[in-house]
Amino acid sequence: MFRISEKLALVHTVDFFPPIVDDPYQFGQIAAANALSDVFAMGGRPITALNIVGFPLGDMPPEFLSAILRGGKEKIEEAGAVVVGGHSIKDKELKYGVAVTGLIDPGRIITNAGARPGDVVFLTKPLGTGLITTGIKRGRVGPALAELVVRLMASLNRTAAELMLRFDTHAATDITGFGLLGHAYEVAGASNVTIRLRAASLPLLDEATAMAEAGMIPGGANDNRKYLEDKVRVDSSVDPNIDRVAHDPQTSGGLLIVVAANDANDLQTQLAEADLPHEPIGQVEPRGESAVILQ
Repeated sequence: MFRISEKLALVHTVDFFPPIVDDPYQFGQIAAANALSDVFAMGGRPITALNIVGFPLGDMPPEFLSAILRGGKEKIEEAGAVVVGGHSIKDKELKYGVAVTGLIDPGRIITNAGARPGDVVFLTKPLGTGLITTGIKRGRVGPALAELVVRLMASLNRTAAELMLRFDTHAATDITGFGLLGHAYEVAGASNVTIRLRAASLPLLDEATAMAEAGMIPGGANDNRKYLEDKVRVDSSVDPNIDRVAHDPQTSGGLLIVVAANDANDLQTQLAEADLPHEPIGQVEPRGESAVILQ
């Protein structure tokens, strides 16, 4: 954060990665939405963006790059920001992302360190994008589900961020590569609390558990599980496939919002009116033996 005045500050973030889908336009949209989410998760408003590109010149037609940049530009403009430039290099592997600058009230920054016992936890997008995109790559997913997943990953967290700012939100983060349990652990650790999640309440993409059962496990999920094995407790009663979804790395996932209990019902109502997942998925407790419990 860079403070400009008592009521105004700049926040900056950057994110980029290799293609998650084959279509270059869709890849541009998803990568831009993913980068913008870091600003939304803080309660900020994106205003400018810089493109970052690694492009295999000579191995890929330049029209691919044009489509990627067009997809990113349209998503950035949808967020209320503008593209002000960027930088590209020749690279062996295609990569694209965005450096985003946003405006924020320094007194209203939502971090991942403010969760308090008694708070209620919400998640604003369904889980399972890593499993399903792995299934797409292996030819195990039909076109309707593939289209839904792409649309979900390209959707902005703007509305969810605007809604959380209306209430006494104590912490938030976007769910990306570390999966639900990994990002919940970050919040719990930074806040010195325990987050108890209900497996039955998690919003799931269609066929996410079927993909898990079929072994469509991305490599990042195994890395997440190894890192969290001594930090997170998953009760034996939890369906193993739900466990796999909870470890699944997400691309451009939803916001994990931790709100004061007396505001939870109103936030739930407004999330429902916005057609976003709105059932609370857990609660915050005083710090116990495990930082995160999935039961």
